Amino acid sequence: MDLHKHYPALSDLKAKARKRLPWFVFEYLDSATGQEHSQHRNREGLDRVQLMPSILHGEQDVDLSVELFGQQHPLPFGVSPVGMSGLFWPDAERLLAQAATRHGLPYGLSTVASRPPEEVSDCINGNGWFQIYPPRDPLIRADMLQRAKAAGFTTLVLTADVPVPSRRERQVRSGLTSPPRLTPRLLAQVARCPAWALGMAKMGLPRMKLIDDYAEKATGLSSTEHVGYLLRTSPDWDYLKALRDAWDGPLVVKGVMDARDVKPLEAAGVDGIWVSNHAGRQFDAAPATIDVLPAIRAETKLPVIFDSGIEGGLDICRALALGADFVMMGRAWHYALGALGAKGPDHLVDMLRRDLVANLGQMGVARLSDLPTRLLR
Repeated sequence: MDLHKHYPALSDLKAKARKRLPWFVFEYLDSATGQEHSQHRNREGLDRVQLMPSILHGEQDVDLSVELFGQQHPLPFGVSPVGMSGLFWPDAERLLAQAATRHGLPYGLSTVASRPPEEVSDCINGNGWFQIYPPRDPLIRADMLQRAKAAGFTTLVLTADVPVPSRRERQVRSGLTSPPRLTPRLLAQVARCPAWALGMAKMGLPRMKLIDDYAEKATGLSSTEHVGYLLRTSPDWDYLKALRDAWDGPLVVKGVMDARDVKPLEAAGVDGIWVSNHAGRQFDAAPATIDVLPAIRAETKLPVIFDSGIEGGLDICRALALGADFVMMGRAWHYALGALGAKGPDHLVDMLRRDLVANLGQMGVARLSDLPTRLLR
């Protein structure tokens, strides 16, 4: 089957995933917070960015490669860390890590993934980024960092935009609990999705294995509580300093939306700024990430990473044109898995590559670094 004929765009993968995943799983993946205004603003903001086409450039040898934190990547995008990734497709973490490594892309593993660092260490080959939700206990923090480093993760990502749990009303309406429990209502949805159900039957329902390892150390927690939030703290500048002191590789802060935070982050010794509004999943009054990107870019020479709202190669071009050095995506990879299983991530990479080449060709741009010259301001 020519997958490009059946699934030429991310929207096709999303539509297929919606049919193949239980409804509560799809709603968890697809939903945002509140009335989802910030998620819509991400899309509207990207659509406002116009790029000027250009003519008579002849045949071009397009270079899509990017250097980031001393590593060369053949493409300007990677796999964002996503909590409970294994709920969206059986063994999602390993499948995505393997796909990222095949294509030379960074792979982000969440603290609250269903696989701990050790269980994906053989898949990352130096491409692993470990995303930490900050544990309150410094001993737990030190142990997590040591485990991530020992498993071969090279870059540490502090997610700073989850100081408190968000309210994801659409997710709650779907019936999903944390940890997941298959009620009769949810079992009826599972029965309509045999591929997902068979995979989960083999793997077992996903758990936050890394977090579970520390549950007994948290006083007063029962085995059925969502210990992810109960172990966390809301980080401050001292916490960031402690991470900087403890981690000898690249350190990135994710969730930066205010350009006024950039200089203090530089002073704290971070190596990269990650512009993100958590894809609209945290705060419904947040602006679109693409709207705040230029001001953040103007404040720093550090690498700027971008996410939230990316739906194709043209959106990647828009983000790079406005100052991002690299783009990360979360939902897209899981739509691909939901639609096509293990074949999905490779198809998504090829789809995005083709889309990038096509759009760069329309602009007469052979290098990603030239994209700002095609921006209509």
